[in-house]
Amino acid sequence: MDYKFLNKVADQLVNETRIDYEGEELYVPFTTQSFNYFFPSLFRSYPYFFHHCQDVYGLNEEEIIYVWDKWEEIILELILKDKIKNNG
Repeated sequence: MDYKFLNKVADQLVNETRIDYEGEELYVPFTTQSFNYFFPSLFRSYPYFFHHCQDVYGLNEEEIIYVWDKWEEIILELILKDKIKNNG
């Protein structure tokens, strides 16, 4: 796998993701739906993510899983930092 390319894809997806901290919603580049950013809701967005990465970036299943894990890790870290900064 070309991890340098996959990390750039993950970074691009993070940059295109909008977080509404007050409404606890994610606006993601791979669907017009928004998702509550708590885990069960976020995981529902995976099929859209999968198809987006296949269609736009030509990734295979293993690469998509890697990019999902990176994207999710970064997004959840940003959410957690905001929660800590704002005392919960």
